[in-house]
Amino acid sequence: MLGLMMHQPLRIAGLIEHAAKWHGTTEIVSRLPEGGPLHRYTYAEAHGRAKQLANALTRLGVQNGDRVGTLAWNTHRHLELYYGISGIAAVCHTINPRLFFEQLVYIINHAQDRLLFFDLTFLPLVTKLAPHCPTVEKWILLAGDEHLPAELALPGLASYESLLAAESAEFEWPVFDENTASSLCYTSGTTDEPKGVLYSHRSTLLHSYAASLPDCFNCGARDVILPVVPMFHVNAWGVPYMAPLNGCKLVLPGPALDAASLYELFESEKVTFSAGVPTIWFGLLTYMREGHRQFSTLRKMIVGGASCPPALLRAFGEELGVEIRHAWGMSETSPLGTVSTLKASQLELPEEAQFFLKIKQGRAIFGIDMEIVDGEGQPLPHDGVAFGDLLVRGPFVVSDYFKGASPGQLTADGWFRTGDVATIDPDGFMNITDRSKDVIKSGGEWISSIDLENLAVAHPSISEAAVIGVPHPKWSERPLLIAVRKPGHDLSAEELLAFLDGKIAPWWRPDAVEFVDSLPHTATGKLLKTQLRKDFAGYELKK
Repeated sequence: MLGLMMHQPLRIAGLIEHAAKWHGTTEIVSRLPEGGPLHRYTYAEAHGRAKQLANALTRLGVQNGDRVGTLAWNTHRHLELYYGISGIAAVCHTINPRLFFEQLVYIINHAQDRLLFFDLTFLPLVTKLAPHCPTVEKWILLAGDEHLPAELALPGLASYESLLAAESAEFEWPVFDENTASSLCYTSGTTDEPKGVLYSHRSTLLHSYAASLPDCFNCGARDVILPVVPMFHVNAWGVPYMAPLNGCKLVLPGPALDAASLYELFESEKVTFSAGVPTIWFGLLTYMREGHRQFSTLRKMIVGGASCPPALLRAFGEELGVEIRHAWGMSETSPLGTVSTLKASQLELPEEAQFFLKIKQGRAIFGIDMEIVDGEGQPLPHDGVAFGDLLVRGPFVVSDYFKGASPGQLTADGWFRTGDVATIDPDGFMNITDRSKDVIKSGGEWISSIDLENLAVAHPSISEAAVIGVPHPKWSERPLLIAVRKPGHDLSAEELLAFLDGKIAPWWRPDAVEFVDSLPHTATGKLLKTQLRKDFAGYELKK
């Protein structure tokens, strides 16, 4: 027997419709890449412009399932793209400009983006990309005509504001299956080419509901949210969807992510909640300490993208009165998977015992199930001691990559292999202990050790190389390059690092090089990185 309830598909456009109707006067504030005063308007106005965009996209021939790329910061225009693109059943493909050039070219071509919207700060990058991206029919600058470059031959170059000005705000959002693809984010390609995670309207709405719950983001119409995490990084962890769902005032910082600029926005806009990676918060903590500053309204923040250092969590709580909630997730989980929020019984524990729990990655949010298994795939006890491969499943967990880019990520019984190694305690708190792949997570971004190794051994003086992550007080981890010189070669660390310049993104550059006589190997000839980690345990990078 079926229930007798209305069947209305979950669609992303429904979020901005709801916000416009019931929170129409609530503000969205943006700092613009082209400079000038803060941009202010309301959810009602945002909805109108999103509908103008939908009309423009339709006129340009964008159809169901077409991919539309964005290279943009956190601004009101990017928010409009989130809704205007997905709202007509096209796919909003947010592109991370921090990836190195070859990855960007691969991602745009693999997605087959038809249009690409970009902020003014990315104009030099777009100029380089355009000749390598034949599927892009039109490049659209997210600004007015006055900012269009005088002499630049980009296919179909136009300004966003002129595009919208030609359209009506009258538009009826189409109704379609809630499993329709809505948005596309690529992983950063740690051991092979980047892989696309294709979200649906249904998965996005369910993730938004789950993330809004009290034990997760706990946001409501009285909150003012400033997402420091970029909208090009896993949809800013869902904040652009959660804010209109709950009627939160939204403050978008644009490209100005330095501590002084963020603090100014926190104070002037009375921000109550924020989200970002540890690197940003370390910079802000230093700024606060140097100026003996305090927050007047900020009371909570989510820290994810990399493990939250205990010192950071303690400092924000004790010195600044800001509750940090440690979170874990990945592109493949939309991205939130766990949040470290204490249960009622744990509030009676001694302060240090509570702190020990808070630095773990936390408990699964609704919509995420997780298990740890041994090498044979058998479940391990949730005793906080046994560690194994972390598996997840749920309605907003990936079932396959875009175009089937990486088969074998799912187990036979439908669990997704995260690649992390973890423990789970009796209260359900998960703690990442290692990673099954040798990638390095620095400031919330992945760095491939294998790619760095392959580049290092390309140097004529190097016979073998290995890269491991070593702890860093600000970036969580940084790469250490361990290399073996060929006999008779006298190569310096500076020369080897200079050899890598231009071949990798600047932030991939190893912080140090150590030369050794030989590297340890397994019986099958593979590098024995577990031994290297033991050999270099306690290694301290120079400040």
